[in-house]
Amino acid sequence: MSETLRAADALAQRLYQEGCRFAFGMPGGEVLTIVDALTRAGIRFILAKHENAAAFMAEGTWHRTGAPGILVATVGPGVLNGVNAVANAQQDRVPLIVLAGAIDADEAQTYTHQVLDQTQVFRPITKASFTLTAGAAHVIADKALAIATQPQQGPVHIDVPISVAVAAATDGKVHRSTAVPVIPNDTVLDNLSEQVKVAERVAIIAGLDAISEAGASALAKCAEALGIPIVTTYKGKGLVPEYHDLCLGGAGLSPKADAILLPMLATADLIIGLGYDPIEMRTGWRNFLTDGQKMIDITTVPNTHYMHQGSTNIIADPVATLEALCERLANGTGPLWPPSEVQATKAKLAQAFPHDEVWGPAAIIDECRKILPPDTLATADSGAHRILLSQMWECYEPRGLMQSSALCTMGCAVPLAMGAEIASPDRKVVSFSGDAGFLMVAGELSTAKELGLKTIFLIFVDASLALIEKKQRERQLPNAGVDFGTHDFAAVGRAFGGVGHKVTSRIELQTALDAALRADTFTVIAAHIERGAYDGRI
Repeated sequence: MSETLRAADALAQRLYQEGCRFAFGMPGGEVLTIVDALTRAGIRFILAKHENAAAFMAEGTWHRTGAPGILVATVGPGVLNGVNAVANAQQDRVPLIVLAGAIDADEAQTYTHQVLDQTQVFRPITKASFTLTAGAAHVIADKALAIATQPQQGPVHIDVPISVAVAAATDGKVHRSTAVPVIPNDTVLDNLSEQVKVAERVAIIAGLDAISEAGASALAKCAEALGIPIVTTYKGKGLVPEYHDLCLGGAGLSPKADAILLPMLATADLIIGLGYDPIEMRTGWRNFLTDGQKMIDITTVPNTHYMHQGSTNIIADPVATLEALCERLANGTGPLWPPSEVQATKAKLAQAFPHDEVWGPAAIIDECRKILPPDTLATADSGAHRILLSQMWECYEPRGLMQSSALCTMGCAVPLAMGAEIASPDRKVVSFSGDAGFLMVAGELSTAKELGLKTIFLIFVDASLALIEKKQRERQLPNAGVDFGTHDFAAVGRAFGGVGHKVTSRIELQTALDAALRADTFTVIAAHIERGAYDGRI
């Protein structure tokens, strides 16, 4: 006799079929059946020390596998701990499935301990919120995955009541048909290609919705064929290898970089926004188009942000549309931006950030990029170091640098790096954190040890919220609420079973990195820098 398929099993098996192999969280009594079902389905459950970190670990696996991440959280305080990372997933377009324990509806009428309306909490910060039922378990599982993975991608929450999880799934298996990428019709494509042909200077800004291997290939092919320079958002770094002659790197956060890139873009008569979502950008990119400048905006959803308005707005698959457009331009005389101007801009960007600094945050990033393997995967926490890192850390592939670009949440780099290494154990992974952000998630070092990870955790130590302190000084406000103690982070690393180094020079950092590449456990490198070390750097 075949074993009864529980509603939790139906959900878990559908997640496995979608390619999910990892789930992260902190179990409570209300989610034990979920954890059991995931394990039976072949999905490894990984115990984190906090639900917020667990969600970022799940995102890290998605960056490497393409399968949605899974967060498992128990009722009440457990699932609420993950709210920040779920909101981040919504803004950063991360397909995250949030499986939350829930009290049965009848029970909740008279039992109030830890009970709240979780669907109301998650509805504003997810693409959809469901409550699992045994009679529609297959349908809800399939709906959740369809919604999470269709453009624009994002998180979906599913409440799983205790009795429903163990109840027999009574509906039949349901699978949506595979979606076909949408491209504009011939008339629209002809119009787009004509706009490109008559333009003298065309530039591309590529963003979130273009990030894929196919997007990288199409973008490089089109740019090379037509001599079009490319600017990316920070999430889009690596869509074209940043050593490429036509790649001008990331934009939208560093005032120094934007002061170089925006004037150059202002000389273009046509800009193509390829999956460009200005949710990553700062105020300088609001209505950045100049008078008479045209923009073809190719996005997966209509523009409701109003940070800019394209002269031609295309709602379609950005990558498929670019490929179709380039086919039409293959035999045309496409625009050729003077190579000398593009190279001059690249040179200005390189000179703007001090690779020759004796010691400081720029020196640290420079040494890491020199010593760590070219295919090293990196993560960045929010803070002053992220602005500098996102300009100086060259990326050679999509998702080579993972960060919270839209919500800019602190404490993400460490768990993102761990998730990436869990999914890609053959790749070297380095996490860059400020000391404040690292303190938020330091307990996850125990998870790194338990999992046998060899991640390098590099911390910029200046005992201050450096970016906020800098803004405070610039506004001539008194120092308040931004300073904290200097801690022995190297000793913290050793206490959790890893290797720890304190470095104060390039030579010491070189030695620590060399040792980290040979270590059989994780490494914490505490790089101590002076207060105000970012002044004039970002």
